[in-house]
Amino acid sequence: MTSDTDTQQTIGFLSRPEAYGLDAGEIVEHIETHANHIFLAGDFAWKMKKPIRFSFLDFSTSQKRREACESELALNRRTAPELYLGLAAVTRDEGGFRLVPVEPGADAPHGAADWLVKMKRFDNDGLLARQEDEGRLKTSLVEDLAARVASFHAGAEVTRDFGGATAFASIVADNAHDMLEKAGSTFSRDEAEHTKAQCDQLIERHCRLMDNRRDAGWVRRCHGDLHLGNVVEIDGAPVIFDCIEFNENIACIDVLYDLAFLLMDLSFREGETALLANRALNAYFDHIAEADIDDMIGGLPLVPLFVAVRAVVRAKVTAMQVEQGGDAKLRERARAFFDFAMTSFETGKPGLVAIGGLSGTGKSTVAKVLAPRLGRPAGALHLRTDIIRKRLFNVGPLDRLPEEAYAPEVGARVYAEMFRLAGHALEAGVSVVIDAVFAQQEERDRAAELAGRMGVPFSGLWLEADPAVLEARVRARSEKADDASDADVAVLRRQLAYDIGTLDWHRLDAAGRPEEIAARGLDTLTK
Repeated sequence: MTSDTDTQQTIGFLSRPEAYGLDAGEIVEHIETHANHIFLAGDFAWKMKKPIRFSFLDFSTSQKRREACESELALNRRTAPELYLGLAAVTRDEGGFRLVPVEPGADAPHGAADWLVKMKRFDNDGLLARQEDEGRLKTSLVEDLAARVASFHAGAEVTRDFGGATAFASIVADNAHDMLEKAGSTFSRDEAEHTKAQCDQLIERHCRLMDNRRDAGWVRRCHGDLHLGNVVEIDGAPVIFDCIEFNENIACIDVLYDLAFLLMDLSFREGETALLANRALNAYFDHIAEADIDDMIGGLPLVPLFVAVRAVVRAKVTAMQVEQGGDAKLRERARAFFDFAMTSFETGKPGLVAIGGLSGTGKSTVAKVLAPRLGRPAGALHLRTDIIRKRLFNVGPLDRLPEEAYAPEVGARVYAEMFRLAGHALEAGVSVVIDAVFAQQEERDRAAELAGRMGVPFSGLWLEADPAVLEARVRARSEKADDASDADVAVLRRQLAYDIGTLDWHRLDAAGRPEEIAARGLDTLTK
């Protein structure tokens, strides 16, 4: 193992601007984390592993640190190739220290003592965690992030040697042990044991599902640490970085457990940010392929457990910082994470809400406001015919479809798929908002019949507004081309001629702001 003296001398060298070919007057910032030394120099950041060994990581030798750096580079290039630029070695001989670029897999240069990952430096103001702290985090950025996570998961390496119920039970057991051994002054033995018992009960209930998902290929080489602090906005787009490179047991996990860290990080926060967890969940599902959507909806019963365990992990880690000299605020935060974990187990009974209306009434916008408020921990699944139609034709949500994709027989197929997926989600214990025109009585009846068959509460909301208002909205939406709906003014005018028939749903004036309409809709649901 590298001596403390060697490490301090290396840090001293890397803290000087000359190490990077910079002028002597330039400032090099040194940041220390629990496992790394990071040096910010000019336009770049250089990351060096500490010579340490824990139960979950081992950087104790130069060779192990090199392997970790190479893994970090390769794995993070999956999501952030623009940030992860290369490797370098710190060499030491009679002439002193040098920083030498090295190609991954190449022979080590003479005198190589340590290794660094070279990264492009970015503005910390772009971190999504900082944006949220300062009230700047946009819904559109969270939706974009969730879509990128779905794409990343779709292409991630399948790892059937990991995951499943037994592996997850081990994670839970390790958390309970650490809460007592390393964070004992923050949590009592009863609390640690109660949390473990809650998790073990859910694991036992869903053990077959967890094992089946592993066998079906949904345990993959994921990010492993997918929270807002590891996402940065660059040129208007979210870039995911700093994945787990040092422990495959932590990183080779169910894709929904990977997503759960983001859902937890959003839900835990206050105010409107907590509601963004639902937008992340639904944007993620909007980008799941037709071949995979059943498996993903079938995995939804695991989300409360996964979110709770992510919160327990954050509670444990924060409490460990308290043990290392943290203040009372850290202790309060650790307790808050723990309390949040306990509430995440309480999902409640699912229900079905149907939202109908002609194009331009704002059905999807209202659904997006309602869905976060229907069930824990991340709200209801929002199933929209516009998205379902695109999925059936294997295109993205914003891709335009030809006119034949809107033939009556295709429409019937789309509605049938919406009801099928809604039943699948309700069976999984998740509330559902279905969002379609629902111009025909038969379609509205099928929604109520589905709820009755599944034994869940049902509410139907019908949105309506003056045709001039609808036409203005549809025209504006078509010009922006930023919505899944392909309906234009011509489509709306045909809809205005429909015979809607008898309406026994709650009728809502859709002329106002979506938040106001959703509030009135929510009021009808709670009566």
